[in-house]
Amino acid sequence: MTIPMWMLLGFATWTLLLLMATVGVYRWVGILFSNVPIASFRSDQLEGEDWYRRGTRAHANCVENLPVFAVIVWVISALDINGPAVNYLSLCVLIARVCQSLVHVCHAQTDAFVAVRFFFFSVQLLCFLALIVIAAGHG
Repeated sequence: MTIPMWMLLGFATWTLLLLMATVGVYRWVGILFSNVPIASFRSDQLEGEDWYRRGTRAHANCVENLPVFAVIVWVISALDINGPAVNYLSLCVLIARVCQSLVHVCHAQTDAFVAVRFFFFSVQLLCFLALIVIAAGHG
């Protein structure tokens, strides 16, 4: 398995861990220890504490970006593109994703924290674009 494939697997793993550590913990604690009905968690309304809502949004952002990274990794794998640049960019995607999620979940979202979060998101976008340029130049 290539480095980009490992990073894609890491991205998927992080998405699941984030779900379990935020949304999962919040809901299961409520269901198991506070007698909250399992059907009481509605997706069409904001509820819960701030960290829970941030966790929900951070997980949704992972879910939104995971297919983009998956397509890019699929294309570079199908074209058999590899090398230090591809490996480095793929690693940067995963590191920036984890950092963005942690900043999102672990801190109240002041202007400074939103700027840091946006920086990590921008790193991911730049890496995506660089990988696309590499793939397009190879194809």
